[in-house]
Amino acid sequence: MSGTNIVVPSIVDVELPSPVPVEEYEQCAVTDVLRRVGDKWSILVIVLLGRRRFRFSELHREIETISQRMLTRTLRGLAHDGLVHREVFPTKPPSVEYRLTPLGESLLGPLSTLADWAVEHQPQIAAARARPDATVEDSTK
Repeated sequence: MSGTNIVVPSIVDVELPSPVPVEEYEQCAVTDVLRRVGDKWSILVIVLLGRRRFRFSELHREIETISQRMLTRTLRGLAHDGLVHREVFPTKPPSVEYRLTPLGESLLGPLSTLADWAVEHQPQIAAARARPDATVEDSTK
């Protein structure tokens, strides 16, 4: 590659086997993280918790259509991955507060970069989706 000021992201530099073995794909750190943040609610929860700490009921009110069950599952998954800290206070009844861990806070930068990219390129993506030739033919037919 020649030229100045050309930055190739590290993910593009990685040599991949051809074909990519399913075991390798399933165990890939990037695949694992994208599964977590790529679900319906995780990014929104991370962004909200990046602004401040929330009690469960406050967080539930901030996300209009999420069920209590789904918010619980999302928070448990994020806590399991070390991105969210759950703190129980010994009150009657007990109150629970959620906040990002330092690891979760470190994800805000990359998520912001992805969000900026999505907003910048949304018109081009929408235009591509609107083209009738934008579908990929299934070569197995």
